[in-house]
Amino acid sequence: MYFAPTMKYYIIAGEASGDLHGSNLIKQLHHADNHAIIHCWGGDLMQQAGATLIKHYKELAFMGFAEVVKNLPTIFKNISFCKQDILAFKPDVLVLIDYPGFNLRIAEWAKKQGFKIVYYISPQVWAWKASRVKKMKQCIDKMLCILPFEKDYYQTKWNWQVDYVGHPLLEAIDNFKSTHTNNAALSNKKIVALLPGSRKQEIIKKLPIMLQVAKHFSAYQFIVAKAPGQDDEFYEQFLQGYNNVSFVRNDTYNLLMQSTAALVTSGTATLETALFEVPEVVCYKGSNISYQIAKRLIKIKYISLVNLIMDKLVVKELIQHELTEENLVKELNELLFNNTRQQTLQQDYTNLQTILGAGDKASEQATKMIVDLISS
Repeated sequence: MYFAPTMKYYIIAGEASGDLHGSNLIKQLHHADNHAIIHCWGGDLMQQAGATLIKHYKELAFMGFAEVVKNLPTIFKNISFCKQDILAFKPDVLVLIDYPGFNLRIAEWAKKQGFKIVYYISPQVWAWKASRVKKMKQCIDKMLCILPFEKDYYQTKWNWQVDYVGHPLLEAIDNFKSTHTNNAALSNKKIVALLPGSRKQEIIKKLPIMLQVAKHFSAYQFIVAKAPGQDDEFYEQFLQGYNNVSFVRNDTYNLLMQSTAALVTSGTATLETALFEVPEVVCYKGSNISYQIAKRLIKIKYISLVNLIMDKLVVKELIQHELTEENLVKELNELLFNNTRQQTLQQDYTNLQTILGAGDKASEQATKMIVDLISS
């Protein structure tokens, strides 16, 4: 235990991945400070970890430029409510987890109110909107990064000393593997996992194309990981009519442990899949307007975290018009039946884990730094 006084923490996560990382952080905060009072914006995992849930992320998740513009009234209403709730709670520290469009607005406002601010999981300003960094330096007291190249990016380009705490997925997956060694088999066939994302917009765009691949591989069972924020009825329109397709809910890690290959939507899931050492194809398809805007604004070589961290093309990326049934079938054949490709990929996955490092757990490191900031 680091200190005795009761402290109040306000944590904001706006997506499923933030809910996972936030839940592990909350567990560590309670371990470090057993009198902690924690309010959060997040999901079921953060609530189960011991925080009072103020608003669920499924009310916050809007994907793409066009979708954000359409939902601006709701977004501004949420920002206003969040500010009022923070003022009423008066936390000792505000912890922001990724979700930059919302959280950076809150950070700028909260700094003026005199709150201490920690940003855990840096916004991807190295991909786009690098101009945000000037304001971030002014309003964030401590930036905690989870990608190894981010520390050098901020130091070299912006003369900003930030902290690398390791990637929280390493501890989440290690914890899962150590406690789920004898799970019942999800199928008597070899499994191809389908991870179509967590937001309705991205699922609607990608899942139908992913499912079309199943008819080309009748010897395999294709299993869809349903998003915790979407109900079963939403998926029924997609899953009917396939003999070798089933689904799981709240069991994605178990699915990945048992999978031979995976078709994965771009985002955190690409790194999760790689850390389970599952061969994967990365899929992205958005609305045409959102894609055209993103293409002009985002300046990175790759869209998957695996390729970005390794700084080379480790896993195949099928983006927008390239995401077709024909291309997915071709790439999945390579993953399943090309021995040379399989061996190269497994070596790259081993190197990936080495680069991320196996040091102290990210949430434990982050907790120490948050507590130190409050204490100072």
